[in-house]
Amino acid sequence: MGKTIMIVDDAKSMRGLVSMTLQGAGYDVVEACDGQDALDKIGGHKINMVISDLNMPNMNGIELIKNLKQDPKYKFLPIVMLTTESEDSKKKEGQAAGAKAWIVKPFKPDTVLKVVGKIIG
Repeated sequence: MGKTIMIVDDAKSMRGLVSMTLQGAGYDVVEACDGQDALDKIGGHKINMVISDLNMPNMNGIELIKNLKQDPKYKFLPIVMLTTESEDSKKKEGQAAGAKAWIVKPFKPDTVLKVVGKIIG
């Protein structure tokens, strides 16, 4: 069985683009439209990694990271931020919450695959 990555982004087109990139490289993908949707869906799947946007309705990416890291089951789950935010303060906030990496949109598919490959193989 392949590794499964959850994509969390409120933009359906962005989820589709990242999903297509990852599936083309052999990963399984679960999509969520915001942090709350991700929390609702994650329990039903064996997730190896989360790639999340920062700015989303209902629950943003930082809140999602904090929620996941509080749960012992997901304490070591790698989470990558994929966002338009490039400010150091935002990156530091994400890192402090537990984000492993930060990719700025627009992104090159190769960049996403390299980061995923380094983190989960």
